Amino acid sequence: MGFNIEEITFNEQGLVPAIVQDIRNGKVLMLAYMNEESIGKTIETKTTWFYSRSRQQLWNKGATSGNKQLVQKMSYDCDGDSILIEVVPLGNACHTGEESCFFNNIEVGTSTPFNRNVIPEVYDQIKERQAHPNEDSYTSYLFREGLDKILKKVGEEASEVIIGAKNRDKEELTAELSDLVYHSLVLMVEQGISIDDVKEELVKRQGK
Repeated sequence: MGFNIEEITFNEQGLVPAIVQDIRNGKVLMLAYMNEESIGKTIETKTTWFYSRSRQQLWNKGATSGNKQLVQKMSYDCDGDSILIEVVPLGNACHTGEESCFFNNIEVGTSTPFNRNVIPEVYDQIKERQAHPNEDSYTSYLFREGLDKILKKVGEEASEVIIGAKNRDKEELTAELSDLVYHSLVLMVEQGISIDDVKEELVKRQGK
């Protein structure tokens, strides 16, 4: 079914809020406003266009900074009064240089692992250890020992996952799976495989 602009509920100024999200990790990058023309140009060019309320004109994100956003998917909510744009960013979203405009945290007294992209964080830390070895770091030790050592650890952890599963021990299995994920990430970094490479392969398999 084709998109019908009449399904969008614009406010009195002819605008609708648009949330921009990094499709790779789900991070919310920015909030801006769109009018009918900027929606059309976004669909046409596959890059984000917005309407500046202060300058009262259209603007193409990254046109001057180079930090363009490549549009992968657009959707709108049940009431048609907000738009979600999923993108691959070619740079930081915020004019301050931050990756996301939402970097000012409000303490609410809770902390959970679910509001963090832990696996990408661990992957980046492993890459950092590869680039800047630390004598006391286990990760640096693995890279120092080389591929055979890394492969041996992946094999050992896979065996321990099997044992944990056979024992029907959830706590043990969770710990062993975490070890396997970590050592697999080390192997990925050593082999130059990114998380996006794995995601792309999994997407190809969906529905097969």
